[in-house]
Amino acid sequence: MDGQDFTDVETYGREKWLGELAQELKEESYRPEAVRQVYIKKSNGKMRPLGIPTLRDRVCQRAGMLVLGPVFEADLPTEQYAYRAGVDALCAVKEVHRLINLGHREVVDADLSGYFDSIPHAELMTSIARRIVDRRMLHLMKMWLEAKVEETDAGGEKKCTTRNRDEGRGIPQGSPISPLLANVYMRRFVLGWQRTSLAKRLGARIVNYADDLVVCCWRKADEALEGLRRIMTLLSLTVNEEKTRLCRVPEGEFDFLGYTFGRRYTPQGRAYLGSWPSKRSVKWMMEAIREQTDRRGLPREAVEVVKGINRKLNGWANYFRLGPVSKAYRAIDAYTTERLRRWLCDKRQERGRGIHRYPEEYLYKELGLVRLWMRTQGLPWAKA
Repeated sequence: MDGQDFTDVETYGREKWLGELAQELKEESYRPEAVRQVYIKKSNGKMRPLGIPTLRDRVCQRAGMLVLGPVFEADLPTEQYAYRAGVDALCAVKEVHRLINLGHREVVDADLSGYFDSIPHAELMTSIARRIVDRRMLHLMKMWLEAKVEETDAGGEKKCTTRNRDEGRGIPQGSPISPLLANVYMRRFVLGWQRTSLAKRLGARIVNYADDLVVCCWRKADEALEGLRRIMTLLSLTVNEEKTRLCRVPEGEFDFLGYTFGRRYTPQGRAYLGSWPSKRSVKWMMEAIREQTDRRGLPREAVEVVKGINRKLNGWANYFRLGPVSKAYRAIDAYTTERLRRWLCDKRQERGRGIHRYPEEYLYKELGLVRLWMRTQGLPWAKA
């Protein structure tokens, strides 16, 4: 929000800049700036608010993370997979796959309404204060939670609001400290769940990643859902009833972290329970390719456009590499070549679809376009 970037810091002098910031922290004169709120598109087409702190505040928060992270990491439950060293979203996907194959086939596919915006400050600070007693650090945390937010209205005018401080809830997504705070508060739910009889009686196991959550049960998932609602209400969180649903595998399917879980068949016709890239994830990737090959990008060189496409394709495939991915890879490859050919024809003002003018050999060898389907040769399970 202050218009400062890394270049400005280097010009001013990195050590001098850091030294002055450190001095403010020591003298307790440091005050965070307002957070700029922007919006990014989600895979379902809706917009997610993202809070972008200034570089100065991000450095402070990151320094706090380096100190506080190991303190809270020591006793975070294994059910939580987000923002932790040694585990990631794919670990959570593998755990759900393991559970449904071990018989936990009644699933609560849960969704919370605005988790990051709903976390109550008082309860969160109570959880933090159980581990951190330094009053200066606690004061810093409170200031970051209550920082002003700069928003741009429909008319393009900027204004600062104090919603988080006024309502006593919410942490800005996009701040370096937010992932830790989100995990600390979700830990309350996991511990509360473990203390109920549901976990043992229903064989109910939680898999959590940030605000994404599934509960895999041996039986009576409806009882697990009622228990989840009760605990979330006590935590001042709201279950999104429109998106939360019950599912029984293999009769039904459910999505989690971009993967669909359910019944699949081998080429020989044998049924198995597996996971694969969801239709929404494939659609999101195609939308990203469409934006990369938009007519507004015609002034760019073809090699530059292909580099942008390749970054998207490689990033997507690095995550969506579990289970039978060949069908999804082929669909994206076909869509990518079609869009790139159309872009080349538009750029050179040529008619037609460009199939003969721009064969696959030209796209893949001369322009260097990534071919996802070829990556499955290194994934033996992907061909199933």
